[in-house]
Amino acid sequence: MRFGCVVLTAGRRPDALRAAVDSLLRQVDVEVDVVVVGNGCRPEGVPDGARIVALGSDDGIPAGRNAGVPHADGELLFFLDDDARLAAPDTLSRVAHAFEADPGLGMVQLHVEPLVPGGARSRDWIPRLRNGDPAHSSDVTVVWEGAVGIRRAAFEQAGGWPAPFRFVHEGVDLGWRVLDAGWRIRYLGDAVVLHPSPTGTPHGYSYYFGARNRVWLARRYLPLPLGALYVSSFALRTVPRLKSRQAVQEAARGYRDGMRGPGTGRTRLQGRTLARMARAGRPPIM
Repeated sequence: MRFGCVVLTAGRRPDALRAAVDSLLRQVDVEVDVVVVGNGCRPEGVPDGARIVALGSDDGIPAGRNAGVPHADGELLFFLDDDARLAAPDTLSRVAHAFEADPGLGMVQLHVEPLVPGGARSRDWIPRLRNGDPAHSSDVTVVWEGAVGIRRAAFEQAGGWPAPFRFVHEGVDLGWRVLDAGWRIRYLGDAVVLHPSPTGTPHGYSYYFGARNRVWLARRYLPLPLGALYVSSFALRTVPRLKSRQAVQEAARGYRDGMRGPGTGRTRLQGRTLARMARAGRPPIM
């Protein structure tokens, strides 16, 4: 199978970018067409074998990923962050086998391990409630966006990454739309990607976009009772993380703009999709 691979970069991590691209180019038993998208920049030091798409402005992470898709050839798409790298030369072969074995599989997320052995893990790396065993594969309803494979047909049917989100929760939005289009999403415990351990605390903009985009998700996809539960549960979980006045202000501004702004349209999820999410252990109230 052929993968159209999109690596998004802002040009600030040239060494990590080189390692990410090299990890794609050395994949075996699959074909890869690698495109590096410079989000408002022209990245330097990109290995031979990959092409560059330099965007004139930084329109956000989802829009940047979308911009690379028309330039990447393949029936499967693979999105890799510039600070991640595939752990083994057969990683994409494992992904391809998963798609070949299940025609109804629309999207997959890879198993993330710390780049430095023994490093800290992020809770977001395993997109399910029970995350004790990272090597356990399962159906999921959302994805961590740093290492995602998707059928081009499913990507086009779902409408791509949500460009208006700009940052944070785009893996929830795309996951829900892929599910609503009738596809399955799977977390692959046997296909590993390496990523730096999380450090420090989120910047203020993540508090803002996290709050705003959660409200947009609820407004776009959920009936009012579910939407209220979804936003409320997120707010309750994140309040303990707001340890400064600036963080509180940024989150409050995000909730305000999520309610006042136009959002991203109204496309309520089908009842059968909500039922599938519940059966997968991730109903849209958490």
